[in-house]
Amino acid sequence: MKILTKHKDQFDENNVSQDIIKKVMVKPNSSLCETLSQFFLYIYVPQCVLFLSMRFLHSLNQKYRFCSFCERGMMDTVYISHGSPMMAIDESIPARKFLKTWQQIFKERPKAILVISGHWDTKEPTVNVVNRNETIYDFYGFPKSMYKLKYAPPGAPLLAKRVKELLMENGFKRVNEDKTRGVDHGAWVPLMLMYPEADIPVCQLSVQTDRDGTYHYNLGKALAPLREEGILIMGSGATTHNLGTMQPSGSPVPSWALQFDTWLKNALLGGRYEDVNHYDSKAPYGKMAHPWPDHFYPLHVAMGAAGENAKAKLVHHSWDNGTLSYASYQFTAPK
Repeated sequence: MKILTKHKDQFDENNVSQDIIKKVMVKPNSSLCETLSQFFLYIYVPQCVLFLSMRFLHSLNQKYRFCSFCERGMMDTVYISHGSPMMAIDESIPARKFLKTWQQIFKERPKAILVISGHWDTKEPTVNVVNRNETIYDFYGFPKSMYKLKYAPPGAPLLAKRVKELLMENGFKRVNEDKTRGVDHGAWVPLMLMYPEADIPVCQLSVQTDRDGTYHYNLGKALAPLREEGILIMGSGATTHNLGTMQPSGSPVPSWALQFDTWLKNALLGGRYEDVNHYDSKAPYGKMAHPWPDHFYPLHVAMGAAGENAKAKLVHHSWDNGTLSYASYQFTAPK
């Protein structure tokens, strides 16, 4: 009895059910064999199964990096205005300083990153399915040093498959796979400042500029479960993107750009996401700010993935080249 009493105290400390303990307590007429068999049946075997199961799940998590809901809370989604490719090397651009402090502000390290970039436009949603991302130099006429920069994070083929699965489950009938594409500058320019080690797997998802804001918002909604899986969903574009109106650095901000930028900030912070979905008819100078919507639709995806009750936060704001707003937003869903 002394040995069993000692074990009982130990189990009490580990919150083992009293009902189970009672089952293995020595009965007056029970044999030692009966007692040991009950111990193994009710406690030892279940504990071993639980231990091995947890080890197995842990090994899967380490390999595939998807079982993160037991380790972390919901990931926020973000929209980054990546502006000019020159942000990669130009120390005078204020947004560069903001992105370089990213890990000090956003301390939770994602398992992988899904980037929706304004520089990948396809007829149907498409994901890049690669083991290693190559650096794409999708710009012209920039300093030679720009073409020597390398950012080649691991690919995220399992995440790509998961994105495809979620989209098709939610009514997107066709989702294509691109098995050669790397990361365009809408992804690698901000990421090389945010995560310079390039050791977090990255997957890209394209936009469809022949569709509207609501379509991209719904696309984001379909991806919402990824936030529980440790995935950072990052839209990358520009809050205002009319390249034909850009001026030298330090130029004053014209009224139309300021009005659109202010309207967007008020709409997002006020939770008026439906207005943002219909920005082309609701916002002042919507067409002027975005003659083509490729750099704006990544915002709708990040917004949709966070959910209709999410709270938006302006995490950075600056201007460059007169009309280029670098406003960036974070979306946090209610707990």
